[in-house]
Amino acid sequence: MITFNKYYNKFNVLSIILVVISLILLTFKGLNFGIDFKGGTLIELRSTDSKINTSSLRDNLNQMNLGDVSVKNFGNKTDFLIKFENSDNKNVIEEIKSNLDKSFGNNFNFRRVENVGPKVSSELLKSGVIAISVALALMLIYIWIRFEWQFSLGAILALFHDVIVTLGLFSLLGLEINLSIIAAVLTIVGYSMNDTVVIFDRVRENLRKYSDIKIYELTNLSINETLSRTLITSITTLLALLSIFFFGGEILKGFSLAMIFGVIFGTYSSIYIANTVLVRLKVSQKTVLREDDKS
Repeated sequence: MITFNKYYNKFNVLSIILVVISLILLTFKGLNFGIDFKGGTLIELRSTDSKINTSSLRDNLNQMNLGDVSVKNFGNKTDFLIKFENSDNKNVIEEIKSNLDKSFGNNFNFRRVENVGPKVSSELLKSGVIAISVALALMLIYIWIRFEWQFSLGAILALFHDVIVTLGLFSLLGLEINLSIIAAVLTIVGYSMNDTVVIFDRVRENLRKYSDIKIYELTNLSINETLSRTLITSITTLLALLSIFFFGGEILKGFSLAMIFGVIFGTYSSIYIANTVLVRLKVSQKTVLREDDKS
């Protein structure tokens, strides 16, 4: 049996440090919002000249006063994804085409052009925040009904830990936040909650079964009993996500990376956040039996 409970205090301190650092990063550095949330223009280009690279493209576009310009390879070295801030110039795309033709010759195929206005982007950001908040609130209600309040508190703290630390990592690395990342965060919430509920079910079952074992040892027993299920789920999910990250193309990298972070943190928090709350609050057999009597 693995003695997870031996490291409760150490990992609790680590989690507090990670959450504090993440909050500091989110407060002072913020998040790198994509055009979905701050407005702008996205262009997908394909070049017929393999000698053209991101550096030469970026230098050329920076001379056009487009604001903050991002240029990166998209899929392979002849495909490029260009993002820049909204421009008051309605003919900006035509001017970019003309400028590129002059500098590099007629070597570009404009495969996709997308524009997001500032009003639409602010509404999308607001909707994203509301979606995450509603998801967390509904999870709280579900756990509150399904388990005792001590279990609910542990599950919600684990969820907040996963979301905040994942967003903190994105802030630290300067990774772009777009609508797919919001979808990833919502998926993380569901994954983390599912993992926590599985362990909590076993904890509650063992509380009814073993009256002579204290919660400190009982949580460790429950984690070990559900460990094979947790590992199989986490590893198979990570294998799929790693495949998407390495072979799914540039457009799916942010989503898959957020999910990879979320699965790791979700598995970790189910063991070292949610369960340690039960230990701190000294949940006992009486707690469960008292709730059973009420129902």
